Amino acid sequence: MGIYDYEAKKRDGSVVPLKEFEGKVLLIVNTATGCGFTPQYKGLEELYEKHHEKGLEILDFPCNQFAGQAPGTDAEIHEFCTLKYNTQFDQFAKIDVNGENEHPLYTYLKEQKKGLFGKAIKWNFTKFLVDRNGNVVKRYAPTTTPENIEEDILKLL
Repeated sequence: MGIYDYEAKKRDGSVVPLKEFEGKVLLIVNTATGCGFTPQYKGLEELYEKHHEKGLEILDFPCNQFAGQAPGTDAEIHEFCTLKYNTQFDQFAKIDVNGENEHPLYTYLKEQKKGLFGKAIKWNFTKFLVDRNGNVVKRYAPTTTPENIEEDILKLL
């Protein structure tokens, strides 16, 4: 199976096959609105604004598994991001990225690129970069800012 074989639920409840993103460069991020890394939304939005027209998509998956830092409904999370960071990229429904109920997409991503301490996602704002052919090319730690990923994105665009 490849990345385009998965689907994800958007915050409005509709299901999106990832095949819709075929041919795009993807930055997939598990996010939280109450985290020390939450200001990275600003950098994510800047990347989106600069490179969306060239084929970049940001897939934002809110996750409440790390210290309960993504409280609220999907609608409340979206409102927070649009009001505070003017985000234009859409968000998916809240998911688990580790454990028994982890989203199958994250099982796949973690199998493709292990982190420094193994497969598990360690915290919010872990990022995966996917090329236009659906290959997971890199995994970034939460401390890696969106600005520090831009050069890698440009190589794929």
